[in-house]
Amino acid sequence: MDVERRPGRRGRVARGPAEDSGPVAEFARRLWELKRAAGDPSYDRMRDEYGALASKSALSAAARGERLPSWETSWEFVRVLAAGVLGGDEDEVRHEWRGEWERARDALTAGAVTAPAPEAAPERSRRTAFVLAGAVALVLVAALVFVFAAPFGSEPAAPAGDASEFVADVTVPDGSEVAAGSVFVKTWEFRNAGTVGWVGRYLVRAGSFGNPGECATPERVPVPQTAPGERVRVSVEVRAPDRPGHCQVYWKMADEQGHILLPNTRAVFFSVRVI
Repeated sequence: MDVERRPGRRGRVARGPAEDSGPVAEFARRLWELKRAAGDPSYDRMRDEYGALASKSALSAAARGERLPSWETSWEFVRVLAAGVLGGDEDEVRHEWRGEWERARDALTAGAVTAPAPEAAPERSRRTAFVLAGAVALVLVAALVFVFAAPFGSEPAAPAGDASEFVADVTVPDGSEVAAGSVFVKTWEFRNAGTVGWVGRYLVRAGSFGNPGECATPERVPVPQTAPGERVRVSVEVRAPDRPGHCQVYWKMADEQGHILLPNTRAVFFSVRVI
């Protein structure tokens, strides 16, 4: 990473990764340029003052370009700067940067799949590379099965034609402030965008992060019966931590047995600042 001297700051300040060093570095440089445009706040300030719901180390790593950050981390980086500091429309900012992130992800995946092996590699090297590639593929498959199946005791089982569309945050928009120890109700609205009726379904808690504790919720909440094309609202009662901080909780749709029904659909979530 290149560096430069900046007046008013001690030591060397990172210039950001070069754009011509791959899709991950290019995406990271865009994040770095956004940070500069927003006044180059520290990562502590992005978290504590602007309300980014990601750790300081995750925010810092996102702009270094060593690996592609998750979309959740990328969005927290972008949300507080492009929408919060620079005043962009949050929906437009999300759409633009989600596209940037997906292009980087797809380019990275394509590069990993199509990269040719050296033509002059000896037979043993080629055999070793093949074995290693197979081992990596098995590890990736096992990791995906664990992420989607292990928490719920079964592999995903999505009926053909099943589809869900997120419509709106009805209550408690992302980034809302709630009092420490308070109880609030988060409500989302969805549309049954498929050809399968929703009967006996739930939203199940699929993960969370935050400090100095987590928002307490039920492990699952019922989804009212919903015919194809209809909209439905689903609510969950949440108890905020007793101390200031933040929390973000993710949810996935499942059946009565806990089978995840739409494993390839992004989890819905709520994120709040606890004051």
